[in-house]
Amino acid sequence: MKNQILIFTIFSFLLFSCSKTDLDRTIFIPDEDDPTLPAYTEWGYNSFGAEYERDYFLASQRIVPCKIMCENDRLRFSLNGTIRNNSEMSLEFIFPVTLMNEFTDLAQLNDVVIDLSSNDCTVKIWQGETEAVLEILDGKLHFKRIQLLHVDDKINRVIVSGIFELRFLQRGYPTTISNGRFDLGITNSVFYAQ
Repeated sequence: MKNQILIFTIFSFLLFSCSKTDLDRTIFIPDEDDPTLPAYTEWGYNSFGAEYERDYFLASQRIVPCKIMCENDRLRFSLNGTIRNNSEMSLEFIFPVTLMNEFTDLAQLNDVVIDLSSNDCTVKIWQGETEAVLEILDGKLHFKRIQLLHVDDKINRVIVSGIFELRFLQRGYPTTISNGRFDLGITNSVFYAQ
């Protein structure tokens, strides 16, 4: 309870005392069980993290943590960060959705669970300049909570929070990304619709 009050106080301070551009920064609140990972929050901290085998895939201050593109009836949800000595990595989930025209349409994802092993889902990974389409054994992407954040009585951003995990074949061996969590503030600057 004490941690929730502290998080609320920090968020309230940031929301009411900072400029709108400060809401775009990545804020890292350590998880109580594994302080290398960010805690699961629903405050729009522009943070994410996951265990990638014995390493960590994390949001970075120098990289925009998420970009979303809706093309026809497919959504591309990309988490962009670092792994191993700050080398860049992206994990992209592509799945079918009802057509979205603007970032506020992301609200339709509230409490939606995507089966990543489904034939109509694709997961890609970029490490440096290398791109690979993953052969998914099992996994899920759960958009646990979607919230509209109002600033000065206008919708400023959509807070997209959830969890993910997946197992896939890499060089013929099973590989795991686990304990994934994300808490992102999505605006028109990172949402694209075609």
